[in-house]
Amino acid sequence: MRVLTGVDVLKKNFDSSVVTIGNFDGVHRGHAELFRQVKAAGAQRGLPSVVVTFEPHPLAVLAPKNAPPLITTFAQKKALIAEAGVDCLAVIDFTPEFSRMPAEAFVRDILMGCLGMRHIIIGHDYAFGKDRQGNQKTLERLGREYGFTLEDISPVGEGRTIFSSSLARRLISRGDMPAATGILGRYHVISGTVVHGREIGQTLGFPTANISTRNELLPPDGVYAVMVAVDGRILQGACNIGNNPTFEGGARTIEAFLLDFSGHLYGHEIAICFVQRLREVMKFPDVAALITAIQQDVATTKSILAAADRSLIKPLFSPERIGE
Repeated sequence: MRVLTGVDVLKKNFDSSVVTIGNFDGVHRGHAELFRQVKAAGAQRGLPSVVVTFEPHPLAVLAPKNAPPLITTFAQKKALIAEAGVDCLAVIDFTPEFSRMPAEAFVRDILMGCLGMRHIIIGHDYAFGKDRQGNQKTLERLGREYGFTLEDISPVGEGRTIFSSSLARRLISRGDMPAATGILGRYHVISGTVVHGREIGQTLGFPTANISTRNELLPPDGVYAVMVAVDGRILQGACNIGNNPTFEGGARTIEAFLLDFSGHLYGHEIAICFVQRLREVMKFPDVAALITAIQQDVATTKSILAAADRSLIKPLFSPERIGE
């Protein structure tokens, strides 16, 4: 996948192309269907498929207090879009100045002038441009004027559920990982670097990897059955998110206990894929009670992960190779 960023987006990159545009946070199953249709339309016309997105998220610039915690980091989003098999990702720097560009100028100068748009596919009710003035009717009018065609796809979902980033975000935020998996089409993943912690797990006989992550959206405090990508391997594990109340609390941490693993991981990049929430974080009366609970968590984790679908595991922490 070719990746255009910065000033490269503003050059003449394509004479003709098929385009879609959006924020695509989480790159869920609805987005995957949109990308599939863009690829198919491009193949039918003999044109490259181009996905246009923005960095940072527009709300982070226009209304930071209202900006949602993102499901994926930008690097993870890029990796997922590349996996969808489109030809090009065009990343537009979203700045206050750019936000003031009228929808017509954006279509004429960037989508057509720089990316050669001849056909555009948008999700239902998508809006863009200054004050969100650009919509389906705007594109229909501009298409007649400038000579491109428009396709507006129906909402994508299953049963009565429409796939959306906001729904996936709500499900993850309340710890309903199986339902979130159904929206995303994969286990929710966070990645980060293993750092030194309080080493409480080591003293209990359950050494954990403490993670410093760049992901914004974490599941709520609790204990989870997880699959963990470590140095090219996928391992089973149990993950605790919380502040260790049995030991008088402290900073909120993300700690993964890896089953059937020994060794030091400090400084390594790992990815945690959340399969199911086991329980809330609890304050136990003593260390012995905590150890008993952890043993039960490990047993429950093994049972859950024995039935886990490994095709839903996407580590997403090696995006640097994309575009090289």
